[in-house]
Amino acid sequence: MKTAVPCYYHLDVEVSPERVGQVRRILAAHLRYWDLENLVQPVCGGAELLLTAIDEHATDKNTSIEMWWNGQHLITAIGDNDRDLRPDQELRGCLEQIAAISDGWGCCATDTGSKVIWFSQRARAGERVPLVPTAPAPSLREVRQVPREVPAAALAAPAPDRVLEGAR
Repeated sequence: MKTAVPCYYHLDVEVSPERVGQVRRILAAHLRYWDLENLVQPVCGGAELLLTAIDEHATDKNTSIEMWWNGQHLITAIGDNDRDLRPDQELRGCLEQIAAISDGWGCCATDTGSKVIWFSQRARAGERVPLVPTAPAPSLREVRQVPREVPAAALAAPAPDRVLEGAR
């Protein structure tokens, strides 16, 4: 099994309805770059749930998003700066959905009074699904035969005099 290289990504964003979709695409691109295609749907779905809830309920829309990949777990953390936003009240439904789609989750307070909500998804390095372009299917109903090779003696033979005179 190939050893996984730890990866980290950080994004600061001011949440708005338009930015939620953009952030989802950015996170999906990083997961694909890390060869974690199978985690795109649950991770981006969870991040989208949290960002939408922050957009609806928070007064301070500045948010930090971080992703860590250690070879077995991908941890996604979203930190907001709103001291009045309570996870046990406004975010309760969102956190229930995140608990259902993730392997683990949690919430912790920071020194500034804001909070960080995180969730994890499990995937081993051997389970990573690399993106490989698929070969296009042939569109012709009949396969054309490969032209026969010209014998090397015919290619090496000197050109007839009449061909050389015509070229002059």
